[in-house]
Amino acid sequence: LALCRGRIVRVPKGPLIRVVGTEVAIPCSVSDYDGPSEQNFDWEFSREADFVRIVSTWDSTFTSEEYQKRVGRGDIKLRRSSNDAVELVIRNIQPADQGRYKCSTPSTDATVQGNYDAEVQVKVISDGLSVSGSKARSSTSLRLSEGDSFKLRCSAVTTSPEHTHLHVTWQVKSASSWRDILSLTHEGKFQPGPGYEERYRGGDVRLDTGANDTYRLSVSQASPADGGAYRCLVSEWVRGADGSWQKIQEKSVEIATVSIQRTDVVISTSNVSVTERDSLDLTCNITTDRSGIFQAEVMWYFSASPDDTLSDAQLLLSMDHDSVVSDSTLISLSHVDRNSYRLLVRDVDVEDSGYYFCEAAIWVPLHNGSWHKVVERTSAPVSVVVAALEPDYDVFLNASKTPKFSDDPTELSCRITNVQDTEANIRFSVSWYYRQHLPGDDVVAEELLASMDADWTLLPGDRGRERIQNGEIIFSKRSADTFSLRIQWTSESDRGDYFCVISAWSRHRNNSWVKSKDVTSASVNIFWATQDYTLTVEAVKLKPFFVAGHTFEMTCKVSSKNIKTPRYSVLITAEKPLTDQSSPNGTTRIISLSQDSVVRLEDWTDQTRVDGVVLEKVQENEFRYRMYQTQVSDAGLYRCVVTAWSPGGGGMWREAVNGLSNPIQIDFQTSGPVFNVSVHSDSPTIYQGEVADLLCIITTEGMPLEPDDMSFDVSWFAVRSFALDREPILLASLDRRGIVTQSRRNGSSDLSLERISPLEFRLRVHGCEDHDFGNHYCAVTPWVRSATGVWQREPDIKAKPIFLSVKMDVLNAFKYPLLIGIGLATVIGLLSCLIGYCSSRWCCKKEVQETRRERRRLMSMEMD
Repeated sequence: LALCRGRIVRVPKGPLIRVVGTEVAIPCSVSDYDGPSEQNFDWEFSREADFVRIVSTWDSTFTSEEYQKRVGRGDIKLRRSSNDAVELVIRNIQPADQGRYKCSTPSTDATVQGNYDAEVQVKVISDGLSVSGSKARSSTSLRLSEGDSFKLRCSAVTTSPEHTHLHVTWQVKSASSWRDILSLTHEGKFQPGPGYEERYRGGDVRLDTGANDTYRLSVSQASPADGGAYRCLVSEWVRGADGSWQKIQEKSVEIATVSIQRTDVVISTSNVSVTERDSLDLTCNITTDRSGIFQAEVMWYFSASPDDTLSDAQLLLSMDHDSVVSDSTLISLSHVDRNSYRLLVRDVDVEDSGYYFCEAAIWVPLHNGSWHKVVERTSAPVSVVVAALEPDYDVFLNASKTPKFSDDPTELSCRITNVQDTEANIRFSVSWYYRQHLPGDDVVAEELLASMDADWTLLPGDRGRERIQNGEIIFSKRSADTFSLRIQWTSESDRGDYFCVISAWSRHRNNSWVKSKDVTSASVNIFWATQDYTLTVEAVKLKPFFVAGHTFEMTCKVSSKNIKTPRYSVLITAEKPLTDQSSPNGTTRIISLSQDSVVRLEDWTDQTRVDGVVLEKVQENEFRYRMYQTQVSDAGLYRCVVTAWSPGGGGMWREAVNGLSNPIQIDFQTSGPVFNVSVHSDSPTIYQGEVADLLCIITTEGMPLEPDDMSFDVSWFAVRSFALDREPILLASLDRRGIVTQSRRNGSSDLSLERISPLEFRLRVHGCEDHDFGNHYCAVTPWVRSATGVWQREPDIKAKPIFLSVKMDVLNAFKYPLLIGIGLATVIGLLSCLIGYCSSRWCCKKEVQETRRERRRLMSMEMD
């Protein structure tokens, strides 16, 4: 199988039928060639045998003398459509041009392959097509009204000797270009032009054929866009040798000029402004030049926005083409004259403000007696503003009660005065506003406190909503013309400007209330001069000298300024030395007395002296503190912390200012012993499971004491870290009465705490685990019995911590698992041997039966 490739020159398949006097374009193209992309072409013509050269794309001397004039005038020319295609154009073709045309291409190929020329036969026929208007008259003019119908006719006939088809198209020229309306194609199909598809499907645009080769265009429901010049465009088509349709000529004739008079709907007035309770009068005018019988259908609409469509607008009234008006009480629609319709709205209201427009439709009678709508238009909206009847009145605001101090009441009265031009359908409501008073020209936006609607329903604002709900701010209407605002307990944040706004409400036809006017009062400033609260507290020690075991007594005297009817709460605090561990920050809250004279023990933890401290009120501004049976551990600085309270809102007390007294020192001069404590362990490093022994050893210096005169509270602590950077954990404690207390533990180890000598205490950790490691220390509280037999608590002391390390005993850890493993392995081995022996002995034994042989001696052959 071999494939051959070469140059191919193509022309249309002939014969080509053309009409005399028309322009002919014969295409020629080349493909599958070598060489440059742009190819050259030569055209020749032959009537019978010899070819005459016509024109060439590359050789200007190619044209023969016979065609030089026509080529020079441009009647014959070549038109290149691409690099490999041209067209031979012959204008005003004549019968002498009928014959064979040959298109050839000079070779640019490396080898000669394919065809280099092609021929086509051209047949020239006479012009047999004639197109004319109705009754052969020239173009006419038609003047119609919008919505009318009209018909136009043209005649087209051909006497061509060939079998040709006609293509008829109706066109209109409204501006500078022709637009297709409707066509009857050469294939017998109707084809509407762009924009006429809907009207063609609805039957408003039709094309009918009649006798004597006439074509009638029918247009119904004419609109202003249908105006313009109309023509009938007819083209003649013939089917070529290749089966395709070819247009051979085209003619047109202008039929008529049509003008459409537009029907307009307008409202006689522009923007309207009326006063409430008056009447609104609007007229809808229909502009049309119709002289025949017609009826109008009118509908009036109302809309709140000028951009609303008819579906969004509200239909007010309508009158159909039979002059039947829809019913309405306050709105009427009347027919003033032939083209005018009046809308009357009586007793207008503010709600009637908006946009009004009318829609009109023209109806004409048909031959069968029915009515047909020919046009429909909507007017531009007219703005109507209804001005409310505003009453005339003034507003006066005064303060009937002004505060002198904080928490005093404030009362404001807002009164309506000089009321004029009010009706029974007017009522008043109030809105209260607050504006912070700032020095200088600073402007602060007002804040709404509360407002009343037309039904006098209170609507609280964001400011003070909670206070209004709690009854701290009260709004009321005292009379028809007076509204009041009362603040039960005025605070400093309430200082500022207050003003009221009186709103007038009008009742409309639907019994709804609409605000018609607001009048604002002058502002009233609520302010009182304030001075800083001052509070002075003086502490006095009543007994200058005392010893341990005696009663300590001091008084606190309070004086204040600029506080209204103050009450005081007192708190007694003690600042202990840093060696005291009972309060890490060094300050202890002992006892307090509230402003209501309620006594409370704060951080007093000495259960043996629950009643040992007393705080009482001597006078209104004097308080006394007593501490019975003082001990050495009570040494420190004592102060009175006083808080002044003033009456607040709702019977509550409001904190005004705090004060701190001078310190009173309790210092015991004693020559008693000095206690020290240390921690010791013979083996601080132990293995898991062993017992850890820790000794807390107390030593004394100075005056010797009998063992019965000393007692100790001992507590053991542990810090589970190397660097003492964690909180200590209480392990166990032993009080001076010998009661041991242990804390809860998570591990399996156990603790024991015992006293092994008067000055030694031993802590044992049984069955130590790895989490028992860490720094361990003991804290001791010494108690010494005085000569009077009273036990005195000495300052707490703490030992230096010792680190306890817990290691794992590898041998003991693996001893029992190893013995258990060996024992299990031995048992399993012996059991396996036993099972094997039993299986071989009894389960797998087979009995073999051997064939018994006779024991006979061989006989000699001789004996046989």
